[in-house]
Amino acid sequence: MNTGQVVETFTEFYRERGHRPITGSTLLPPPTDPVLFTTSGMHPLTPYLLGRPHPQGRRLVNVQRCLRTTDLDEVGDPTHLTVFEMLGSWSLGDYGHSQSLRWGHELLRDGFGIPQERLYVTVFGGDDQVGPDTQSLRTWQELGLPVEQTGDENWWSNGPVGPCGPDSEIFIWTGGSDTPPQGTPTTDPRWVEIWNHVHMRYHRHEDGTLEPLRQPGIDTGMGLERLLTVLQGCGSVYETDLFEPWTRLLPRLWDLDERSMRLLHDHLRSSIVVIGDGVRPSNTGRGYVLRRLIRRLLTTLRRDDPSHTLIDLPVELVEHTLNHFHQPYGPGTVRDVLLHEERRFTELLERGQRVLCRPEFNGPLSEEDFRYLHDTHGLPRDLVAGLRTTG
Repeated sequence: MNTGQVVETFTEFYRERGHRPITGSTLLPPPTDPVLFTTSGMHPLTPYLLGRPHPQGRRLVNVQRCLRTTDLDEVGDPTHLTVFEMLGSWSLGDYGHSQSLRWGHELLRDGFGIPQERLYVTVFGGDDQVGPDTQSLRTWQELGLPVEQTGDENWWSNGPVGPCGPDSEIFIWTGGSDTPPQGTPTTDPRWVEIWNHVHMRYHRHEDGTLEPLRQPGIDTGMGLERLLTVLQGCGSVYETDLFEPWTRLLPRLWDLDERSMRLLHDHLRSSIVVIGDGVRPSNTGRGYVLRRLIRRLLTTLRRDDPSHTLIDLPVELVEHTLNHFHQPYGPGTVRDVLLHEERRFTELLERGQRVLCRPEFNGPLSEEDFRYLHDTHGLPRDLVAGLRTTG
């Protein structure tokens, strides 16, 4: 299945079961929301999960783009992305958790053709406030899937306060068809989580106490890119058809090691999406996140060859990304933002070279030196190391 077919299979499965498709929102939460970016599929639906009637009804399905900065250091491995898409389904006080799990199993097995023996699930095993999730445990056992009970790993919350509840995660074996599944999701990293079914049952207060929600709900989220990796038999998200234009065009321009090239794919693509949602580089808030992404990718791009430049970035990649995320900006506007930020970065490099030529920076740099160079002159550690090597 290509990307379009996977999305269509998911949404049509839930449409046939009474779910109304809703349009995914941008990366930007409402102005009253303190969070900089939408981080999960349920984020825009929080008021409805708490009881507000949704105009489309009590069963919903959508595809939501998300951004997480917490995984930046993981970008470059086979599974993590900064901007990703979440396939989601919701029951707003309608059907229960057992039904959600049964539909999830049916879709993976019959809709996507994933063999039963490649699946493993985890459920909440209980803590000092809430007992074990026996309903989910019993449901999975009836469906014939192996189950592992855990603690905090299977408790979902929207932060220190707010809606929360036990979840059940579905894992797929990625160790290869010639290697029988081994261990459990917590003991073997070849089990990769692709789908989380949350039973939103409580509201956590500031003092840590839990209050049952008047309207328990179901929130499921499945990473599109991870699912594509499995269905297309790829070794990483970067080998799926979603990244085909990137892996075809960029290596022709820039000779980088695999992890650096992956970071470049991710950060460039993510920057295009953020710009396409109307954000511009700045020193605060969302603009700072964008600036950080661009400077991280420029640092990687120029680390081995300072002549590398975003002027060479193919327009096709910008167009492909904007079209995929249905964004209104033209590629020219996005390229102008990227190139303007690159010019600012070049000026930073030149200033950094002058600073590092001072006598006090001739020897090995201490942690205090790195902090000073970053906080006073805006020079990240990787860039400082690169400047000293090339200098």
